[in-house]
Amino acid sequence: MIRKATIQDIKQIHSLLSEYGNRGELLSRPLSQLYDHLRDFFVYEDQQAGVVGCGALQFCWEDLAEVRSLAVHPDHTGKGIGKLLAQSALDEAVAFGIKEIFTLTYKPGFFEKLDFVIIDRAELPLKIWSDCITCVKFPDCDETAMRRHLDVKR
Repeated sequence: MIRKATIQDIKQIHSLLSEYGNRGELLSRPLSQLYDHLRDFFVYEDQQAGVVGCGALQFCWEDLAEVRSLAVHPDHTGKGIGKLLAQSALDEAVAFGIKEIFTLTYKPGFFEKLDFVIIDRAELPLKIWSDCITCVKFPDCDETAMRRHLDVKR
């Protein structure tokens, strides 16, 4: 089941992001930042295992948002959970009238299946790079920047 995250989910979200962060596959986030951005998160909850996936939609400008912190527990990959979480973020972006959505990823093939296209990171506004300073790979980012246009009726 996909739902908006609650305060009780933060430790499980932190654990998921830390696992992939330790592998260098995404930017892990401190607990304090997760509490600050709780409303950005969706989770996938398995009846037996609890929260096994998470993803967030973060607004950058009036017409630009980012899909970020998308992670599925390794025991639950390959079941379509990541796609459901990403689609939840896309649906929310459309509901808010967002025209463009982007992501920084090590899994471009996953996002290509969701109609994202690879772009030059220089196309993204400087504001989005504020989190990069805390990344262990800064300033040598090797993530792929991707963008998707959303059909929004205004």
